[in-house]
Amino acid sequence: MSQAEVGLAELALGIWPALVRPPAVGRAGGDDLDEPRRLLDALPAALYVTDAEGRITYFNDAAAQLWGCRPRLHTDQWCGSWRLFRSDGAPLPHDQCPMAVTLKQGTPCRGEAVAERPDGTRVPFMAFPTPFYDRSGTLVGAENVLVDVSEHQRAERVTRRLAAIIESSDDAIVSKDLNGIIETWNKGAERLFGYVAEEVIGKSITIIIPLERRHEEVSILDRIRRGEPIDHFETQRRRKDGSLVDISLSISPVTDETGKIIGASKIARDITEQKRREQQISLLAREADHRTNNLLAVAQATVHLTHAETAADLKKAIEGRLRALANAHGMMAQSRWAGADLRQLVAMELRPYFRDGDPRAQIAGPTVLLKPEMAQAMAMAVHELATNAVKYGALSTSSGRVRVQWALQGGSKLHVSWKEAGGPAVHVPSKKGFGTRAIARMLGQLDGEVKFDWQEEGLACDIVVAI
Repeated sequence: MSQAEVGLAELALGIWPALVRPPAVGRAGGDDLDEPRRLLDALPAALYVTDAEGRITYFNDAAAQLWGCRPRLHTDQWCGSWRLFRSDGAPLPHDQCPMAVTLKQGTPCRGEAVAERPDGTRVPFMAFPTPFYDRSGTLVGAENVLVDVSEHQRAERVTRRLAAIIESSDDAIVSKDLNGIIETWNKGAERLFGYVAEEVIGKSITIIIPLERRHEEVSILDRIRRGEPIDHFETQRRRKDGSLVDISLSISPVTDETGKIIGASKIARDITEQKRREQQISLLAREADHRTNNLLAVAQATVHLTHAETAADLKKAIEGRLRALANAHGMMAQSRWAGADLRQLVAMELRPYFRDGDPRAQIAGPTVLLKPEMAQAMAMAVHELATNAVKYGALSTSSGRVRVQWALQGGSKLHVSWKEAGGPAVHVPSKKGFGTRAIARMLGQLDGEVKFDWQEEGLACDIVVAI
């Protein structure tokens, strides 16, 4: 029992005669004990008194409010509540309540119970009954002080819930005083920084701050002392193993019951993956910009250098060449710009002229993944060779054949061979057309070498490029 409750018990014992009989009415001058009784009536603490048999002889308004009803004086026993329950929810008979036990045993019996009001609401309370004895040592009654612990229990539940949330959080949650000394350290902080709580509590927060970032802590503490919260401050901290981790910090001032700032709470979130994604997105954006500009430049050159006798032939030639570029670009996009498979690229460019499995088209070579610029150049080269074969070479007849094969040379160079056979006799052209110029130009920009050999049985083209 608190000191104040002890004082109440002593006061109640001192005015015992006034509490076991009704207050004086109409008596001149009143009674010397009426004033203390009025004091108990006005007290905010719930208090009541019984005789030796447990019959209630007095209760104040605070007790009636706690019970939600007013018991019958000198009739109702032990407690004025409508119903009683134990802390675990089991019914508690009135003759087993703390007051009843105190009167039966003659000694104080502190206890906790729950009072149910007539409207069904329940109030948990602590009971502090104290027995009264007369001068001869005979038990004459008892007084009881009831303390409503609803708010206390609610606060405990909230505290336990918050503690559970903090401990189960994936984020690191840390508190420190205004000198930067760590006071609390949750499981999330253990996982993020590698230190267990016992290793860091009582030590400076600088244990996880890289030397070159110590100035951040000075600024943070200055802002906390001014009562300024800090939201989503991105920085780096050092783990126990010495590695750095990207984090986002949210920091709030912590105050005591008087509102004085006594420290800070920190929530640190690992943003390593977020930073990696941001860098990847930035890299892909730059890569896409570069590829787009490169593709547009190639397309522009294709249109500018293409010549034909009629508008229809010009349109067809441009469409075919742009389609070759689009095929390579599509394959690169599907692989997220990792590369294009040479076999798939060659097969795609020859598909308009041969059905799958046609023996007239032979494709052979190991698996090779071409880089973006090389894939575009190779797609254009195969397209131009195939277009030329359709117009003048092996693909202009039903008996013509095309063989495309490649091999790796020394692991650093790729040798691609295009060879036609079974078509009309081939003659060396009097001037270079767009196809041969485009192939030489695009592959030459990649330090590649191109050799054309107009053999009588069909054109042969050898390409050597670094990979």
